[in-house]
Amino acid sequence: MNSNNFLTVDDVAKTLKVTRQTVSKYIQKKELNAVKINKSYRVSYKEFENFLTTNSIAAEPETLYLKKSRNCFLDYSDKLSESEILNSRALGLLRPIESNNKELFNRLIFGDNYFVLKSLLDDYRNKVDLIYIDPPFGTGQDFANIDADHAYSDKLVNSEFLEFIRKRLVLLRELMSEQGSIYLHIDKKIGHYVKIIMDEVFGYENFINDITRIKCNPKNFSRNAYGNYSDMVLFYAKNRDKNIWNEIKEPMTKDELEEMFPKIHPKHGRYTTNPIHAPGSTLDGDTGKKWNGLMPPKGRHWRYSREELTRLDMLGLIEWSGNGNPRKMVFAKEHKGKKVQDVWEFKDKGLSYVEYPTQKNHDFLKRIILNSSNENSIVLDCFAGSGSTLFVADQLKRKWIGVDNSTHSFEVIKKVFKKEKIKCNYFEYVPLD
Repeated sequence: MNSNNFLTVDDVAKTLKVTRQTVSKYIQKKELNAVKINKSYRVSYKEFENFLTTNSIAAEPETLYLKKSRNCFLDYSDKLSESEILNSRALGLLRPIESNNKELFNRLIFGDNYFVLKSLLDDYRNKVDLIYIDPPFGTGQDFANIDADHAYSDKLVNSEFLEFIRKRLVLLRELMSEQGSIYLHIDKKIGHYVKIIMDEVFGYENFINDITRIKCNPKNFSRNAYGNYSDMVLFYAKNRDKNIWNEIKEPMTKDELEEMFPKIHPKHGRYTTNPIHAPGSTLDGDTGKKWNGLMPPKGRHWRYSREELTRLDMLGLIEWSGNGNPRKMVFAKEHKGKKVQDVWEFKDKGLSYVEYPTQKNHDFLKRIILNSSNENSIVLDCFAGSGSTLFVADQLKRKWIGVDNSTHSFEVIKKVFKKEKIKCNYFEYVPLD
């Protein structure tokens, strides 16, 4: 019997667009005739044709589960395939407006970021270590500065907005280096849909954090709902565990220091004490032997070698209790800070204090840039707005690229850069007729 004249169960399942288990049910119920070849079921082409003829709807409505992935996909009209997004060329060019350095980076580009990002692919594909974007939130509104001058429009809503974001995320993924990260700042009304889009583009396995940012003081409105004083930042890597991560610590507050280091040393300041032994017995090693007339407690061993314990004791860094229990002194001045958690308090300033409606706190951006990029890394913000990302990246000795299609944004950034003497090359995207 020639197996080349037969279809496997997997072949049948793929053709019918059903699961392998569904095909097995057809076989068990004798709805689909099959034979065993080499311990596996096979379906002849003729039997399969008969099955298709007698079953006008072969595929049962059945949920397909992805065993190795939690990725979900949003389905909506006018959704382009990734190949359409990546293979259509930008019919335009980047034209210099003003040149102040000779580098490919440290540039601000005026134009639709979809076409600008396409234009950047030739020079920057796989080279950008960090992307921070704060796109419109799909509110359907226009935004202005304190003088009522138009700043930017946020007219796209619902699926149009989601596809607007998705198309740009696909291009941004191509620009990211293998050690790259992206932080997308969004509000909670649309952010959970954007999370699914980011899972689709970057892969669920590359999701790292959903960061809550406290953006303002608590609200006291009259509608029947909880106050909304936070938004969200979605943090993804191109390749999880390969992304740049510098583990920048957060300084402890005065109250936290006093609680953690309650004692005061006359010379070294605040301190606390820790045990000098650890769980686990050491039968033959140095840390299981008697030190200073003491054996470690039962079931434990010295945390340090006996030589190191003697050195610490001679330096006065071992504190002895009244009943002769030794503990190591740990000083607040040596503490490197605490691990940053996923709730951040970086409040927005009012319009009267900034020149752009969505201008972000510089300390907020500094935390992101320090943690997820290195000196000379390229940082990209294609919704540049006030230019704060570019400004902070420059201060931290990163290379940077900014994009925006708002004339107000362009004017604000040029004004700030001129004041701060930041050398920037200015471009505009010009469509070709």
